[in-house]
Amino acid sequence: MPHPHRCHDRRFAHRPHGPDAPDFARHPRHRPRAGLRRFFAHGDLRLVILGLIAERPRHGYEIIKAIEERAGGAYAPSPGVVYPTLTLLEELGHIAPIAGDGGPRKPHALTEAGRAFLEQNRPALEALLVRMDAARAAAGAEAPPPPLLRAIENLRLALRLRLGRGGLEPAQVTAIAAALDAAAVAVEQV
Repeated sequence: MPHPHRCHDRRFAHRPHGPDAPDFARHPRHRPRAGLRRFFAHGDLRLVILGLIAERPRHGYEIIKAIEERAGGAYAPSPGVVYPTLTLLEELGHIAPIAGDGGPRKPHALTEAGRAFLEQNRPALEALLVRMDAARAAAGAEAPPPPLLRAIENLRLALRLRLGRGGLEPAQVTAIAAALDAAAVAVEQV
């Protein structure tokens, strides 16, 4: 039996708000955050990853960067999404690790089964690539370039992790503040 809400099949469905909205919709905790939506539907990321690996063997970090660049910074999958997807694709027999440069990262290549699966789903992959290109075009000059977005997120994460550990001594607080101030000055001088 279908759910009575017309948007039941969307994970982050828009809910009505305003004076005539139901009480659940007016409560701040129940309002959707601006821009909160899934970039890929279930299974879409697998296709995009297979498409990227079909171009050339890649490891997880290269895949993350390639998707981020293709989407113009509008979306960058986390390692917590990419690496389990690589494991799943490997278990499905669609990709296989290959000998790399001896470093810790192992590149993956497409198998014949992966190539066949990708060809069966080529129209879906093409539609996803068009959507990613549209996201990049929409970002245009308004969004910072992907390398800057990555650097900003790295800084936020480092601060969040360090502050989350607590126990900062006054000298450590001073050192962190000095490092942030020095980074700000360096950015202004570029």
